[in-house]
Amino acid sequence: MNTSRLEAFSDGVIAIIITIMVLELKVPESTEWNALYSLAPKFICYILSFIYVGIYWNNHHHMLHYCNKVNGKIMWSNLFFLFWLSLMPFATAWMGEHYFEKNTTITYGILLILVAIGYTILSYQILQQEGKDSAYARAIGSSNKEKASIILYILGIASSFFESHLALLFYYAVAIMWIIPDRRLEKNINH
Repeated sequence: MNTSRLEAFSDGVIAIIITIMVLELKVPESTEWNALYSLAPKFICYILSFIYVGIYWNNHHHMLHYCNKVNGKIMWSNLFFLFWLSLMPFATAWMGEHYFEKNTTITYGILLILVAIGYTILSYQILQQEGKDSAYARAIGSSNKEKASIILYILGIASSFFESHLALLFYYAVAIMWIIPDRRLEKNINH
């Protein structure tokens, strides 16, 4: 099977994830400007999660351009990745609703690690399908950004135990590192 159905399905799931996240931003009952202040924690969480979902959507898109055909392992790996990503609206809402309390920021960090693991497994399965000498293998090469991301996620989780707001800085730092699509994939897209 070619990748078009997998890509279309994934795009649909990601669009629904973003829709669910934005629906968690409830309109204030008051029309006063200060009524928006109470939405600040939810909006901060929404921005962070929107960036993460966007990063994964962008890199997922580029990654699938290297994949010539889809097998069962790739399909299940993609579902595993989407499963963890689909929990982003829950973790986002919980953290924003409870003003970045310890357990919510820990849960968010754990989810970020699980999404990264899901994406890594999908990438590995595509590498296995395409081969170690493929354009995909040459494009992804090796990068320290993945390792740095996991370390920053762990630091975010650890910091949640004594200052949960600090965790957000670690989570935003990773998002900033990845805000530009993975250049390894993007520069070689015309393989």
